[in-house]
Amino acid sequence: MNQLRLIISRPDRLGDVVLSTFIPREIKRIYPESYVCVLVRNYTKAIYLNNPFVDKIIVLEDYDSTRKLFNIIRQNQFSHSIMLLPTERINWLFFLAGIKNRIGVGHKFYQFITNTKSIYRRKYIPLRHEADYCADSIRKLGINPKSIAPEIYFTEEEKEEIKNIKKTGYPNDYLWIGINSTSGGSAPNLSTTEYRKIVLGLKSIKGIKPVIIDLFPPKELLDIEGVNYPHINLNLRDSIKHFAALDLVISSSTGPMHIASALKVKTLSVFCPITVCSPKLWGPLGNESKVLLPEPDYCSNVCRENPKKCNFSGKGGINAEKVVEAVKEMFPN
Repeated sequence: MNQLRLIISRPDRLGDVVLSTFIPREIKRIYPESYVCVLVRNYTKAIYLNNPFVDKIIVLEDYDSTRKLFNIIRQNQFSHSIMLLPTERINWLFFLAGIKNRIGVGHKFYQFITNTKSIYRRKYIPLRHEADYCADSIRKLGINPKSIAPEIYFTEEEKEEIKNIKKTGYPNDYLWIGINSTSGGSAPNLSTTEYRKIVLGLKSIKGIKPVIIDLFPPKELLDIEGVNYPHINLNLRDSIKHFAALDLVISSSTGPMHIASALKVKTLSVFCPITVCSPKLWGPLGNESKVLLPEPDYCSNVCRENPKKCNFSGKGGINAEKVVEAVKEMFPN
């Protein structure tokens, strides 16, 4: 195992990729001489840039044909692969490239006929964090992770950039609170109207400066006087540097929340309690955080457990007033 050459495939959403960042670190902790590669999409590559535990990043979009992607995988002579999001294409690529030890999640037919070892989630019973489920893949290799907290790494030059961002854009005279109002439909979320109320509520508190951190803010949030929009037109890596300069990030269960937790920035997040959206499954890890949930009977009485349509409105839900009050509790002075 000292000659371990492993590729980790995670070609999906931002938050999922952030939650996988502990895996190379834990592999290198046990096998420091191992070779670790990650396979990701172009828009999430920034999460793994400058990670000292990753030897190579393969970006799916960099190869315009399956043959070219196959060739680069085969050339690296991997001994092991982990598919945190199995797809039939990647499963066959790993199999045909001669990777002998392959681990995937679930048990699809294409995994069965290629003799891929499977990790089962068994309908999330018992319910654990997504990162802990991912850790089952390296437990198959005999690696018991010391920590599953995600982490994003900066070069010394980037650290100096962040210091300059803080100095020029986020001076210490204020608490700088980032508000991410969009979720891409991946989780229940407050309405834009409520987010506007949150911005105005925080703006009225002495010593607090709200910042809209959406890459594409809704038009309803673009005309608030005295509020900055620093992430517009930024690439993801530069956006991450701005995240690192904040004191708190407010959002639903989204990629930005996980980016903040990986940077050890405080988070305040609105969550749905049902299993597929639960903070026990998707909550922030490794940072100081606070989670807001609706009242216990809210789902059955109001939204009927339909997270795609839920905006926490109605009796027992979550509104701007509750969010602003939670911020005050997190920063009592």
